[in-house]
Amino acid sequence: MTPDSAENAAAHRRFRLAYVPGVTPAKWERKWRERFADVPLELVACSVSDSVRLLADGAVDAAVTRLPEALDAVDPGPHHTIDLYVETTVVVVPKDHYLTLTDELRADDVADETFLSPLDDALTWDRWPGPLLDHRPATTADAIELVAAGTGLLAVPQSLARLHHRRDLVYRPLLDAPVSRVGLVWPSPTSQLADEFVGLVRGRGANSSRGREPQPKRTAKEKAAAKRANREAAGKIAGKNFGKAARRGRR
Repeated sequence: MTPDSAENAAAHRRFRLAYVPGVTPAKWERKWRERFADVPLELVACSVSDSVRLLADGAVDAAVTRLPEALDAVDPGPHHTIDLYVETTVVVVPKDHYLTLTDELRADDVADETFLSPLDDALTWDRWPGPLLDHRPATTADAIELVAAGTGLLAVPQSLARLHHRRDLVYRPLLDAPVSRVGLVWPSPTSQLADEFVGLVRGRGANSSRGREPQPKRTAKEKAAAKRANREAAGKIAGKNFGKAARRGRR
């Protein structure tokens, strides 16, 4: 590789991260920017099914997505996954609905209610808590509109209820419901940048043995010299000339 081509390759070095609705990657973006200022982190918003498709096509280097739904939709090929967190499932209801009288709900509380099941449903149900509406909205956003119109209720991960917040709607936790697992997926074998990002989301320190460019340890002599220099700069130790002058003054 010529010097010019190496310089161009370094200039185009970046890490591309796909993320799905409800996920907020801002904290990871901030930490990445602080630690790797020379490598841009590009965020790509996408649907759950597209998150793994982008990974399989090489359009992104990793994806924060919902598991196992994303992997059920598309086979990404050889890959690794780690769980990041589990979300609470909530029921979205109109603000004046009688279910808002309680702070949390169980399946028995909503057994007589009609539910909406959007095509991009983020939850995997073995058995719905109530009857389903025959019409399936295309997206969660469309389902939210139908809840506001009084057509039915919607069970979603809490982050999606927050994302689609409306003043005329509220949500309550549904205790005995499936939950959504949010995880990180990346190709195998693991690239250097992917390893750095995995370490970042796991809380690995910048000077970890697997981190990037750990600071070299100073020798005892270097530590002593630095300590003396700091004390002299603070005026706590007199310089040699001052010491000689003081001795002459006592004679």
